[in-house]
Amino acid sequence: MHKKYSRNFDQIQKIVRDTEDFFEREQIDGSLRMKVDLSLEELFVNMVSYNTETDKDILVEMHPIERGIEVSLTDFDVERFDPTRAADVDIDAPLSERDPGGLGLYLVLKMADSINYQYHDRKSKITFTNRVAGE
Repeated sequence: MHKKYSRNFDQIQKIVRDTEDFFEREQIDGSLRMKVDLSLEELFVNMVSYNTETDKDILVEMHPIERGIEVSLTDFDVERFDPTRAADVDIDAPLSERDPGGLGLYLVLKMADSINYQYHDRKSKITFTNRVAGE
């Protein structure tokens, strides 16, 4: 799958439907859906929320891989922000001592089997994979 989505939170429903269709068409194990949907939503929302210097669409690509899926989100004409280098969230700290934000990215980083960030010519691309555990 190779589709562009406008920078609007309403697009999340469309992304989820397209992901469901892709899983069905490519016969990807449905047990991965929740991780993929949550990761896609979090990364898309972050791009829309924080990369406000652009109005370009966000490209979402999905490819079947052995025992799973590879997903990429590309944001165009934006500043560098590498989510793989985001500050760690202290999940053991009391709520009153925590800084707001960051928990969604923390969950994405924990749920993905691998995650990669690339930045070149004001193009920000994050790719993650999820696989069913080996047999």
